[in-house]
Amino acid sequence: MNIDWSKLGFAYMQTRSHIRYTWKNGSWDRGELVAEPYFNIHIAATALHYGQTAFEGLKVYRCKDGVVRAFRPEMNARRISASARRSCMAEIPEELFLDGLRRVVKDNLDYLPPYGTGATMYVRPLLFGSGAQIGVNAANEYTFIIMVMPVGAYYKGGLNPVRAIILDDFDRAAPNGTGASKLGGNYGAALLPHKIANEKGFSVDLYLDAAEHKYIDEFGTSNFLAIDKKGAYVTPKSKSVLPSVTNDGLMKLAAHLGMPVEWRPILFEEIADFAEIAACGTAVVITPVNEIVRGDQVIKVGPREGAGPVLQKLYDNYTAIQWGEAPDPFGWTVEL
Repeated sequence: MNIDWSKLGFAYMQTRSHIRYTWKNGSWDRGELVAEPYFNIHIAATALHYGQTAFEGLKVYRCKDGVVRAFRPEMNARRISASARRSCMAEIPEELFLDGLRRVVKDNLDYLPPYGTGATMYVRPLLFGSGAQIGVNAANEYTFIIMVMPVGAYYKGGLNPVRAIILDDFDRAAPNGTGASKLGGNYGAALLPHKIANEKGFSVDLYLDAAEHKYIDEFGTSNFLAIDKKGAYVTPKSKSVLPSVTNDGLMKLAAHLGMPVEWRPILFEEIADFAEIAACGTAVVITPVNEIVRGDQVIKVGPREGAGPVLQKLYDNYTAIQWGEAPDPFGWTVEL
């Protein structure tokens, strides 16, 4: 195996194994490590017909001291079970989730990038209905897998700002829908507007609330955060927004650093008054956004190049904890 860690993108790579669990008759089996990246699935599986799928994303780091650590995996374990409840799937016990993570990382240590390369191991847990069901009902069998792969940056070039667009003809999630769950169908519905945004030259698409198109919800793949001109961290409060592990961590970090934190509804008109804006998520941590377009309206925010000073400070402190370069006052890192 000869991997150029510096040239990795954010893409699938075949590794030694994934771990696979099956739920039948009310309980999960012990799981097994599987080398083959394919499996047989029943043609009537509910994942294929009724969208019973949920997934997660987290990262594992080979830290500065050589210790292998996962970053806040218990948060992902809890969130995938919340998604499972929303779509009537079997929940995943936290201890099973963490056991599977340890086993699959250990079996694929050769694919964990060295410290200093900037590359990480991306972990993709996936839960889906694998039991056959033709009537519109939940499955009687579920499969849970955890796959791992080395990845580079989601966006090349570090904290360089991107442009975002609001497409008023599309909504991400209904007011009382599944926006707060990490279900596959949420992302399938967002593929077309994301494609349109990319064709228009925008890296990300930003969604407003579906009821009134007055309030900020989130970007197509990430939460929305802003720094106001008084230095406060501001992020939308909406039951249609996915509870981001990264946004939660950045809010806690901001408060720890002495910044005011506001988790509240944000009117679209407020965008022009912010000093810095970013998308935040596992794959990128922070992506600065320096321009938001809605129809003929163009709103420019923050520096033309690089990140603003507050976003840069948050990013540096957050990633230092992930890489074991700074103390972890929150207990976020878990040794594997």
